[in-house]
Amino acid sequence: MRKGLGRFVGKLFGKISHDIGIDLGTANTLVYVRGRGIVIQEPSVVAVNKRTKEILAIGEEAKRMVGRTPSHIVAVRPLVDGVISDFEITEQMLRYFFDRVHREKFTLMPRPRVVIGIPHSVTEVERRAVEEGAINAGAREVYLIEEPIAAAIGARLPIQEASGSMIIDIGGGTTEVAVMALGGVVASRSLRVAGDEMNEDIVQYVRDRFNLMIGERTAEETKIAIGSAIELKERIEAPIRGRDLVTGLPKEIVVNDSQIREALRKSVGTIMESIRVTMEETPPELLADIMERGIVLAGGGALLRGLDRKIAEETLTAVHIADDPLTAVVRGTGIVLEDLDMLADVLLPKEFSR
Repeated sequence: MRKGLGRFVGKLFGKISHDIGIDLGTANTLVYVRGRGIVIQEPSVVAVNKRTKEILAIGEEAKRMVGRTPSHIVAVRPLVDGVISDFEITEQMLRYFFDRVHREKFTLMPRPRVVIGIPHSVTEVERRAVEEGAINAGAREVYLIEEPIAAAIGARLPIQEASGSMIIDIGGGTTEVAVMALGGVVASRSLRVAGDEMNEDIVQYVRDRFNLMIGERTAEETKIAIGSAIELKERIEAPIRGRDLVTGLPKEIVVNDSQIREALRKSVGTIMESIRVTMEETPPELLADIMERGIVLAGGGALLRGLDRKIAEETLTAVHIADDPLTAVVRGTGIVLEDLDMLADVLLPKEFSR
């Protein structure tokens, strides 16, 4: 009787709620709605009034406040290194995205089924926090998928076949290096060195080299403008504005790609080492498949100039950048959503439902 009632309630909520796929990233959150595609791509930033605990802004609007707010307003990132660091704010951010997706349906109590991408290395506690956060935000059922698998599905790699596929997903908080076959991960490395760490490298380099204090946002803009992993054919430059640590006054300098490449050398080297170690742990048969098929790069870090060529040179293997690498994980969750029954074996065991 109870089971039949649960099925009826599930069908009822299914008619008034969308099925949603989420790439819950450290830097950005992307939302895929079944039958509609990617509908939200916002920074994972929330502006909070510390006095009243009120949420003032979420996403792009909150990101614009970073470094520009009075002392009682803070712009926080509730996810650090790919995992939840502030449970309550993450829950409110998810609820905001759920409500936004269902706005046009005039649904008072949306209860969506949700597929969420999480890093391969998360602990049981961290995984449970994601599930509970989504349920508390209003999800009816929560399915978790490891990000490298979601990225590989989004990049249309045949991971359910017996042949090997290799993907490197460089996000904001984590880099996931994984070799997959038969729907599972065979060898992998998950490290907390990715886009955010590269931004910190630039902040530290500019401080040490030029006695100039800059913010994380300026560092990110500089990385996007002139960052590279290998020497470029033509030198490129970009201005950086910040506070002179000697005089305390505003100052502008011009940096070039060679200097930013030097700043990024440590992080890029760490990623390269994790790729080498993962390949060493890969069975020879799968390694032969990878040499034939090539390595696929996904995530925002895949857009760093020359990174694909550097990996290709050091691994002696062809490297391809996924189509629209920033959305590979969320597209993977969307593909799973569209055919949950067929792709159920790539999901992690489900613990919560409502």
